[in-house]
Amino acid sequence: MSTVIGYAPGAYDLFHVGHLNVLRQAREHCDLLVAGVVADEVCELTKGVRPFVPLEERLDIVRSIGIVDAVHAETTPDKLDAWQDVRFHRIFKGDDWRGTPKGYALEERLGALGVEVVYFPYTMHTSSTMLRRAVQGRAATQPSRAVPALA
Repeated sequence: MSTVIGYAPGAYDLFHVGHLNVLRQAREHCDLLVAGVVADEVCELTKGVRPFVPLEERLDIVRSIGIVDAVHAETTPDKLDAWQDVRFHRIFKGDDWRGTPKGYALEERLGALGVEVVYFPYTMHTSSTMLRRAVQGRAATQPSRAVPALA
């Protein structure tokens, strides 16, 4: 019997419970789990925002939580490029992709390679976008505090 390689791509910026939920669920559906961590430039290109946490730190965080077997830095937005490097059998996405043009395109392109797209429930109450807005809102309303100079 062959090893089923799973792939869980994401920005994993401001790591939160939604990320943890996806990785925990993915772990149950494969023998070897690889997390694809999207490069800063790719996040900026595809989402219009640069991550708060730099790629190397996000790779280290995801690698260190004890759920994934390996991490892969995604340096292009094309999942076929990731497949060329990792050769995964299943890719895991939030169900906010299900039934959308981008979800259909992913299913079609990767399905042609024998890759199964598996959707998990999206964690609605937490997202990096929500956290980013909260941090930026808090920073905008907090008075600036000068740090005293050291003598």
